[in-house]
Amino acid sequence: QVQLVESGGGLVQSGGSLRLSCVSSLNTFVINTMGWYRQAPGKQRELVAIFTSDGITNYADSVKGRFTISRENAKNTVYLQMNSLEFEDTAVYYCNARIMNKDYWGLGTQVTVFS
Repeated sequence: QVQLVESGGGLVQSGGSLRLSCVSSLNTFVINTMGWYRQAPGKQRELVAIFTSDGITNYADSVKGRFTISRENAKNTVYLQMNSLEFEDTAVYYCNARIMNKDYWGLGTQVTVFS
């Protein structure tokens, strides 16, 4: 069992930046994959950025070049730096961790981008 707590969401003007944080209750070394998903109103949850089990980063095409995922293992934390935010990035952002093929989710943090 792992608990994930997100923070860092908020209201930001288009073109601005935010940094999301996700703190895991377990050491990130025991987590197979860890990353960020988002869900906009009326849409399905989608992958934003993730560390694979090989430590490789994958990004959704819509955020490549604007978002950066990083981690600080000593703090059991994964970050999502979001730059050049667009209205279409408005969503609830969820931290995800997969351990032995089981998914765990945080409660989410709201990101709202206004023009």
